[in-house]
Amino acid sequence: MWAKALTAPATFGSVEVPRPGAGQLGPGQVLLKVLAGGICGSDVPFFLGTPGRWEPAGNARSAIGRPGFPMHEVAGTVVATTDPAFEPGQHVVGWATAFDGMAEYVVTDSASLSGYDAPVAPEQAVLLQPLACVLYAVERTGDVTDDVCAVLGLGPIGLLFAHVLKNRGARRVIGVDRVDRSDTARDFGIDAPHWAATGTWAAGLAADARPDVVVEAIGHQASTLNHAVHAAASAGRVFYFGVPDDPVQTIDMDAMLRKNLTLMAGGTSDRRRMLAEADAYLRAHPELFALTVTHTFGADEVQRAYDLAVTPAPGRLKVVVSLEPGP
Repeated sequence: MWAKALTAPATFGSVEVPRPGAGQLGPGQVLLKVLAGGICGSDVPFFLGTPGRWEPAGNARSAIGRPGFPMHEVAGTVVATTDPAFEPGQHVVGWATAFDGMAEYVVTDSASLSGYDAPVAPEQAVLLQPLACVLYAVERTGDVTDDVCAVLGLGPIGLLFAHVLKNRGARRVIGVDRVDRSDTARDFGIDAPHWAATGTWAAGLAADARPDVVVEAIGHQASTLNHAVHAAASAGRVFYFGVPDDPVQTIDMDAMLRKNLTLMAGGTSDRRRMLAEADAYLRAHPELFALTVTHTFGADEVQRAYDLAVTPAPGRLKVVVSLEPGP
């Protein structure tokens, strides 16, 4: 089967590798024909050459040469399964759990997949996976009814956070990004978009203008997490959504202590339930497909897709790759 693989940092090539078979499936696994994949911000450091952060301790290795890597947001059809919850031919969406979804076929854990009812193409269906992560994070954050919420970073994840927070009852949603998102911010429920660096915005806040909830949807570095801490109101909540490039980061614990803040972070658990909730949410808000998925590339355009995805820009949100080879 065909797959894409990094041949050097930020450089993809095509490879031929053995196709996995149904006989190779363990308990609770699915053999999936991948039809589409979405590029996530957590894929980008691997693309750029960062060593694998989620390898076993002491066994970190480069992403270079690994077939299908890095891509974990996938939609496709079931070829074979050991989980009775699925059947061959069924359309599913979710996680390629080994981050190897940029290939014709992939084996993944069935608990990380769900069928979907929304009548959309696979290139749109992949949006259910990041939305499932956002819904889970907002669920963990707790009741936001009548809260003032701020989202730092208005990429696809940040804008989905804004939409969900507004629909969960936030009184006011603030959005902050170095990229001008004024063209689409209000479509996602943002009442006050700010085109600014997060540190500059946080430093300029008056005491009575500090948000009750701050979502850091940028990830990768400690500075923006501390901007969220500095921005939050007394007794506020901070959710750190992004994946850090470095496993140990420094946080302003003096501000955490004096402001009685709650800091939350974490990955998505109960994935099948959250994917089902994302499906229901998108059926209720179908406009999000067209608003969020702004660029789609073919299987032979993976390099172009990643080159575009690594740099935030006005008008560019979710970048998706259709992995069905053309005629």
